[in-house]
Amino acid sequence: MSDAELVLRSTRVITPEGTRAATVTVADGTITAVLPYDAEAPAGARVEDVGDHVLLPGLIDTHVHVNDPGRTEWEGFWTATRAAAAGGITTLVDMPLNSLPPTTTVEHLRIKRDVARDKAHIDVGFWGGALPDNVKDLRPLHEAGVFGFKAFLSPSGVDEFPHLDQERLAVSLAEIAGFDGLLIVHAEDPHHLAAAPQHGGPRYADFLASRPRDAEDTAIAALIAQARRLGARVHVLHLSSGDALPLIRAARADGVRMTVETCPHYLTLTAEEVPDGASEFKCCPPIREAANQDLLWEALADGTIDCVVTDHSPSTADLKTADFATAWGGISGLQLSLSAVWTEARRRGHTLEDVVTWMSARTAALAGLDGRKGAIAPGRDADFAVLAPDETFTVDPAGLQHRNRVTAYAGRTLHGVVKSTWLRGRRVYADGEFTPPQGTLLDRPR
Repeated sequence: MSDAELVLRSTRVITPEGTRAATVTVADGTITAVLPYDAEAPAGARVEDVGDHVLLPGLIDTHVHVNDPGRTEWEGFWTATRAAAAGGITTLVDMPLNSLPPTTTVEHLRIKRDVARDKAHIDVGFWGGALPDNVKDLRPLHEAGVFGFKAFLSPSGVDEFPHLDQERLAVSLAEIAGFDGLLIVHAEDPHHLAAAPQHGGPRYADFLASRPRDAEDTAIAALIAQARRLGARVHVLHLSSGDALPLIRAARADGVRMTVETCPHYLTLTAEEVPDGASEFKCCPPIREAANQDLLWEALADGTIDCVVTDHSPSTADLKTADFATAWGGISGLQLSLSAVWTEARRRGHTLEDVVTWMSARTAALAGLDGRKGAIAPGRDADFAVLAPDETFTVDPAGLQHRNRVTAYAGRTLHGVVKSTWLRGRRVYADGEFTPPQGTLLDRPR
């Protein structure tokens, strides 16, 4: 057998050193070399030349609610991973809630892994959950391979996943810090939420007022204080409030071990454009005003926000009622995240290299997978997306792979068409067609 089984060529390959014409060689699912574009292919290797399409590392989405088992009418590993593959995502990390049972014990993790094993079109890892009554389960889950632990500081929306008050947050975070684990946090303060006006009904302005920025800001300040006291690692999920950014900058400058994510919908959609009754736009924290969105983009540019992930949180269409108070809160974004972010990033003067940093390199680092994923470099998994960055398409819900084709992006014209997706050197998606599932279930690197 030759040194390389597969050769991929493109005039635009995004590498850690920049974008260049290159030949990428692959053997045994691993990148073996990144060579000049005109390098001779090894004898016997299969050559795929994608021309001027961009070859970029497969995206890693560390915030996905697959809801399998238990709420598979909402999504499921088969449909979620197909949608991800169609969007250039080659690895996702599944959230512990909205499945039944939630991933809060080693036995529950085993159940979820058994369900996912034969359905994964891409690689899949798992977060554990931190609940008020499962502190004893955190270390065993860590040793069983979860990537970290999800906690809510306000009600989660499902009864089986209660939130942590400040006392229980301190106990759980101390336990996690004891083995240098990672706590990832939905940071909204329940007292500020309870004090906000709660009108209900179809007006988006009323829903926005019910989830004020100061609920995020207060919860993040409390999390910073706990992380500083314990020397713990924490990660702020789905940041939407630009007002919290000075707190985060100051904490990080002071050595607090904190990372931060935001989501495509906060970067591409604005409160001013959400129609009344259109609860496909509902999520918590909410999509905020355009001026707030500008602050998030500034924080991405200066590194205060580390990464962009979907927080893909689907439901059945009937749960998306016209009443924002009672509608399920969640946006489905797996298949469209790359194109949505790239469309707005290019408008604001950012490059595809920036997008790859936010959606692949830094998400790989967050999950501890940067030794094997998140870059086109020798020794990394041969996970790729092939993108036509200048081609456009108009979002038709009927063309989505999500189980429930409810989308806040319907009718939008987006830049960037994913032509194919490759997992460890095997093409798993191309031009609307999928291979049988080839994904692997991942453990946290030891």
